[in-house]
Amino acid sequence: MPEFPAAAHHLALTVTNLDLSLPWYRQLFGVEPVFDEDEESGRFHHVGFQLAGGMLFALHTHAATDKNDTFDEMRPGLDHISFSCASRDELEQWERRLTELGIEHDGIVDRSYGSGLSFRDPDNVALEFFVPAP
Repeated sequence: MPEFPAAAHHLALTVTNLDLSLPWYRQLFGVEPVFDEDEESGRFHHVGFQLAGGMLFALHTHAATDKNDTFDEMRPGLDHISFSCASRDELEQWERRLTELGIEHDGIVDRSYGSGLSFRDPDNVALEFFVPAP
């Protein structure tokens, strides 16, 4: 049996309002999308960002999505997305950057297993930057 890959190739989130989420993520990532198109079947539209390290992060919009719904980690499925930081200094840089962007966050929280910085996107999706304990 092959070893399970440690790295994810891409992640796709369904958003309720692409006009709100696209600039928010563009500002957070600091890059322009590498694609912005209708999926070939016509069932959804998607926009993708190429992140450092090779991961593709996509936003999807579906006509059937309830535009009044918001993310809730208490429902089955995704709980949160965590972006890896190489050091405590990098985590602190992200804390300052989120503040500069006007993105509300909980500040850095230290635990025995590492330190995290939690925040939410326009659909209330829980996101964090994380550095493992040394």
